[in-house]
Amino acid sequence: MMKPAELREKSIDELQTRERDLNEQLFKLRFQRATGNMEQPSKIRQVRREIARIKTLLNERSRA
Repeated sequence: MMKPAELREKSIDELQTRERDLNEQLFKLRFQRATGNMEQPSKIRQVRREIARIKTLLNERSRA
């Protein structure tokens, strides 16, 4: 989990790569939840919030 300050230091390409990785991780977590193998249910929420932070930063930079 990266802090917002750490995310702001990243380039657009790095943010897009991180978003892609998090989306893959979210898919795997959802699959674990569906099969009942989930150890940390709160992990889904953390990943979703980090994706939202990244999307917000990308949107801010595209408008600037």
